[in-house]
Parts: sequence; structure tokens; C-alpha cells
Amino acid sequence: MPSKIVRTALAVAAAGLGLAGLAAPASAASCDRACLIHVTDQYLAAIVAHDPAKAPLAKNVVFVENVKRLKPGEGLWKTATGGPTRFKIVAPDVSLQQVGGIAVLQDAGKPTMLAFRLKLRDGKITQAEHIYSAPLGGEKNANIAAVRPGLLREIPAGRRLPHDRLMKIGATYYDALDDNKGSEAPFAADCQRRENGVTTAGEGAGGPPTKDANTSPVAHDCKGQIDSGSFIYIKEIDNRRMIAADPVTGLAMGISQFRHPFDNLPYKVKHLDGSTSERNAQNMKYKPFDMPAAHIFKIGPGGHIHEIEAVGFVAPYKSPSGWAGTPYAATWSHPRWE
Repeated sequence: MPSKIVRTALAVAAAGLGLAGLAAPASAASCDRACLIHVTDQYLAAIVAHDPAKAPLAKNVVFVENVKRLKPGEGLWKTATGGPTRFKIVAPDVSLQQVGGIAVLQDAGKPTMLAFRLKLRDGKITQAEHIYSAPLGGEKNANIAAVRPGLLREIPAGRRLPHDRLMKIGATYYDALDDNKGSEAPFAADCQRRENGVTTAGEGAGGPPTKDANTSPVAHDCKGQIDSGSFIYIKEIDNRRMIAADPVTGLAMGISQFRHPFDNLPYKVKHLDGSTSERNAQNMKYKPFDMPAAHIFKIGPGGHIHEIEAVGFVAPYKSPSGWAGTPYAATWSHPRWE
């Protein structure tokens, strides 16, 4: 398995899907931070209006939704019925002329969590990417009513981390999960992760469920949960990209594809009291599947990850990325981390 440094460098190098370097100089027609936020608002409003003409789309825009190549006007563009609501997180990246985010919209009258990536060139959107899923718990899920304040809070000007460092810190999350070593990512003690609106690590989360008779608690903090081995079933994290970083808010965003073949059973999960549980073919009766997902990381001035907001959906095992055959296919390819 490649070293953490090599894998992180590879993930960051591919972030711009074709841009050479993280901090490439902006062109005269590029968007500043306020412009990127404005384009995001235009784009989300255009989706709800079912009208691609209301977004600044390039004529040759490539649109991928839930790892399938579509055309603007298709998919969520057809079925969205409202939003975004008070739940909207935006990570504008001036260096990459790219913006990512997560917002709650209405899809066919029901809430849906949309993670998005927009790539701009000369002020026009040349790539648009969606990952969306209904929130767990549906409309009654209080976690989708508003964004956690810490995610939106600006970092004081004198304490902001540089763009490249934010990108590299975000990429370590995938290293930590891939290696089952929580120490490979700088998790803060108060780190809390939410996935599809449900708290899965940190305050408010229960420990990972045991799969046998051992009912002793398993760690549920961001670092300890990974160290317990609870995620060994994730065999690889493919197509991983850090797509945006915003020094103003300390947000970094990544998109990846989790592969779950369930061919590495059995394995042991460590409990807080030192005992173990076994996960095996009898108590992990799942068919292989993928989980394409987007993660937003809130990184404080000290370089620690405090909040994680994620959206993912279940896809067939070994699903393609959706970018094959596009002008960006060559820059999309990644080595596999095994």
C-alpha cells in the first residue's frame, strides 16, 4: 500500500480535474469568492426552476449525477420541487475555480440532501457533479433543519490556514479510513460526523453496532471509532479527490467512492474494555456495493478536523465514475489504494 504522503499527494494533485497545480493563477475572467457563491445560488435556483438556461452553463458542460452521465435538465433538474432550505454549506475555491457544497432541497415534495461540485472556466460552469440521497429519518430529522453553526463560522483573518494545507488535511481522512488508523487524520477531541443527516461519530452518536453476543461499548469518537476496526469492511476508497478548500471558513471538501466487496471477512472489532467482536459472513450478510460519497470537513486554525458532513448513496459494486468518455476522463483516473 502506498505511503500516506504519496496517497495524499495523489489525491490533492487530481483535485482540479485537469488544473495543473493547486494554486494556479486565476485568469482575468475568473470568479472571486463572492462570485463563486453567487454562481452556486444561481445554479441551485435553476435546478428548482427546471431551467438550465438560468445557470451560467458552458455550451460543452459535462453533468454527472449519482455516477451517471446526464444532460442538464435531466435527473434532479426534473424532479426538484423546492429549496434550498436553511441547510446549505458552500466551499468556494478561488484557486481551483471550483465550488463544492451540500444543500437540502425538495425532490418530488420530499427532502433530499444534495452534494455538488461546480467547475468554472471563464465564469462558466464546465463540469457539474451531483451526489444526492434522501436523509435518513426523512422530514422529521432535526439535523437537516439547519447547518451546525461551527461549519459556517468564519475563521479570524489572522488564523486562517492556507488553501493547500486544508486540502492535504482533508485528504488524510481517507488515509485514516483506508488504513484503519485514526491517528493518520488530525481529529479534534470534539469531532462529530454526520452522514445523510445522522450522527455517526462524536457527540450524539452511539457506538458502532456489535455483530455478536459481546455488548461491551465500542468507541464512537472520530479517531477511536476508526482505530476499533469497525470500518475494515471498506476494502478500498477509490476515485478520491479533494475538490475544494476555503480558508475563510476552514472548509475542505472531498468526493470518493467507497468499495464494499465483503470478501475480507472475518475480522475483529476492538471494544473499549479490550475485548473483541467478530464480524463474519454469518453476521455481515450484505451483497457487495459501492458508496459514492461527498464529505465536507471543518478544519480549525490548529489544523484539527472538528465537524464532518457527508452525503452518500448505495450504488452497484464497482460502479464507474460517470466520467468515462468525457474530455476529463484522462485527468479523472486514479491509482487504486489497496
